[in-house]
Amino acid sequence: MNEIIIILKLVLAIILGGIIGYERETLGKPAGSRTYALIAMGSTFFTILSVNGFGQMANGDPAALVGQILIGVGFIGAGLIIFHKQHVEGLTTASALWAIAAIGIAIGIGWYLIAIIAAVLVFLVLFIVRKIEFEKNKKKTLWSLFERK
Repeated sequence: MNEIIIILKLVLAIILGGIIGYERETLGKPAGSRTYALIAMGSTFFTILSVNGFGQMANGDPAALVGQILIGVGFIGAGLIIFHKQHVEGLTTASALWAIAAIGIAIGIGWYLIAIIAAVLVFLVLFIVRKIEFEKNKKKTLWSLFERK
């Protein structure tokens, strides 16, 4: 594989991961743009190594390393999930890390358009659904002002 292509894949992964991470960072979440960019880039690089290195071996299975990427990121995500004051925190951050790892894998195998669309969808879920949830909770809070206690 051409080294320029590999470099461009890594840069695309950093850009997509950084954009998603920036959205999380603006909310003060523990994993931000650097974390997301590194996980996306690492997933891309491991996938490239797996497909181009181990896939050429007689008994190599590139999918095995890709599976290990998702397990490793799942382990990182599990460390972000905590139970705090009767509710769970970190689930969305952990889920987004897992999704960005999958996006990195897609870049690594050359599915650029799919990776970009997936990143846009992840961003929309994080950004727009948060706005919807905020509005729902805001209305609930305003309604609670009028309830008798």
